[in-house]
Amino acid sequence: MDKSRLDLTRIILNDLWLHRWVLLLATLVMLNAVAVVYTSYMSRSYTNQWDQMLQERDRLDIEWRNLLLEEQSQSEHSKITNIATKDLNMKRPLPNEEVVVRVK
Repeated sequence: MDKSRLDLTRIILNDLWLHRWVLLLATLVMLNAVAVVYTSYMSRSYTNQWDQMLQERDRLDIEWRNLLLEEQSQSEHSKITNIATKDLNMKRPLPNEEVVVRVK
Protein backbone atom coordinates (compact mmCIF):
# COMPACT_ATOMS: atom_id res chain seq x y z
CA MET A 1 0.00 0.00 0.00
CA ASP A 2 2.85 2.36 0.77
CA LYS A 3 4.44 1.55 -2.59
CA SER A 4 1.22 2.42 -4.50
CA ARG A 5 0.91 5.71 -2.69
CA LEU A 6 4.48 6.59 -3.59
CA ASP A 7 3.77 5.67 -7.19
CA LEU A 8 0.66 7.84 -7.22
CA THR A 9 2.62 10.82 -5.90
CA ARG A 10 5.28 10.30 -8.53
CA ILE A 11 2.64 10.04 -11.28
CA ILE A 12 0.98 13.28 -10.16
CA LEU A 13 4.31 15.11 -10.01
CA ASN A 14 5.31 13.82 -13.44
CA ASP A 15 1.97 14.86 -14.87
CA LEU A 16 2.33 18.35 -13.36
CA TRP A 17 5.85 18.59 -14.78
CA LEU A 18 4.60 17.60 -18.24
CA HIS A 19 1.88 20.26 -18.10
CA ARG A 20 3.93 22.93 -16.35
CA TRP A 21 2.91 25.61 -18.87
CA VAL A 22 -0.76 25.02 -18.13
CA LEU A 23 -0.02 25.15 -14.41
CA LEU A 24 1.96 28.36 -14.88
CA LEU A 25 -0.84 29.94 -16.93
CA ALA A 26 -3.45 28.92 -14.35
CA THR A 27 -1.33 30.49 -11.62
CA LEU A 28 -0.96 33.69 -13.65
CA VAL A 29 -4.73 33.81 -14.25
CA MET A 30 -5.36 33.51 -10.51
CA LEU A 31 -2.82 36.21 -9.72
CA ASN A 32 -4.41 38.45 -12.34
CA ALA A 33 -7.86 37.89 -10.79
CA VAL A 34 -6.53 38.83 -7.34
CA ALA A 35 -4.89 41.95 -8.83
CA VAL A 36 -8.20 42.99 -10.46
CA VAL A 37 -10.10 42.58 -7.19
CA TYR A 38 -7.46 44.55 -5.27
CA THR A 39 -7.41 47.33 -7.88
CA SER A 40 -11.22 47.58 -7.78
CA TYR A 41 -11.17 47.77 -4.00
CA MET A 42 -8.53 50.49 -3.96
CA SER A 43 -10.35 52.44 -6.66
CA ARG A 44 -13.58 52.40 -4.67
CA SER A 45 -11.72 53.37 -1.53
CA TYR A 46 -10.09 56.36 -3.25
CA THR A 47 -13.41 57.40 -4.79
CA ASN A 48 -15.04 57.31 -1.35
CA GLN A 49 -12.17 59.34 0.12
CA TRP A 50 -12.47 61.86 -2.75
CA ASP A 51 -16.22 62.28 -2.07
CA GLN A 52 -15.55 62.89 1.62
CA MET A 53 -12.93 65.50 0.78
CA LEU A 54 -15.35 67.27 -1.58
CA GLN A 55 -17.98 67.36 1.18
CA GLU A 56 -15.41 68.75 3.61
CA ARG A 57 -14.39 71.39 1.06
CA ASP A 58 -18.03 72.42 0.59
CA ARG A 59 -18.54 72.61 4.37
CA LEU A 60 -15.43 74.76 4.79
CA ASP A 61 -16.48 76.98 1.88
CA ILE A 62 -19.88 77.61 3.51
CA GLU A 63 -18.19 78.35 6.83
CA TRP A 64 -15.80 80.77 5.09
CA ARG A 65 -18.71 82.63 3.48
CA ASN A 66 -20.48 82.89 6.83
CA LEU A 67 -17.32 84.27 8.43
CA LEU A 68 -16.98 86.85 5.65
CA LEU A 69 -20.58 87.95 6.21
CA GLU A 70 -19.99 88.20 9.96
CA GLU A 71 -16.81 90.21 9.40
CA GLN A 72 -18.66 92.56 7.10
CA SER A 73 -21.48 93.07 9.57
CA GLN A 74 -18.99 93.65 12.42
CA SER A 75 -17.05 96.17 10.37
CA GLU A 76 -20.28 98.08 9.62
CA HIS A 77 -21.04 98.24 13.35
CA SER A 78 -17.57 99.58 14.13
CA LYS A 79 -17.92 102.08 11.27
CA ILE A 80 -21.14 103.40 12.78
CA THR A 81 -19.48 103.57 16.20
CA ASN A 82 -16.55 105.54 14.76
CA ILE A 83 -18.85 108.01 12.99
CA ALA A 84 -20.91 108.45 16.17
CA THR A 85 -17.88 109.14 18.37
CA LYS A 86 -15.82 111.28 15.99
CA ASP A 87 -18.31 113.19 13.85
CA LEU A 88 -21.22 113.50 16.31
CA ASN A 89 -19.18 113.58 19.56
CA MET A 90 -21.33 110.83 21.05
CA LYS A 91 -20.20 108.55 23.85
CA ARG A 92 -21.55 105.71 25.91
CA PRO A 93 -23.38 106.82 29.03
CA LEU A 94 -21.92 105.90 32.37
CA PRO A 95 -23.91 103.46 34.50
CA ASN A 96 -25.05 106.21 36.89
CA GLU A 97 -26.24 108.30 33.92
CA GLU A 98 -28.48 105.56 32.52
CA VAL A 99 -32.23 105.98 32.83
CA VAL A 100 -34.55 103.01 32.55
CA VAL A 101 -38.04 103.72 31.21
CA ARG A 102 -40.78 101.23 31.92
CA VAL A 103 -44.12 101.27 30.20
CA LYS A 104 -47.03 99.64 32.00
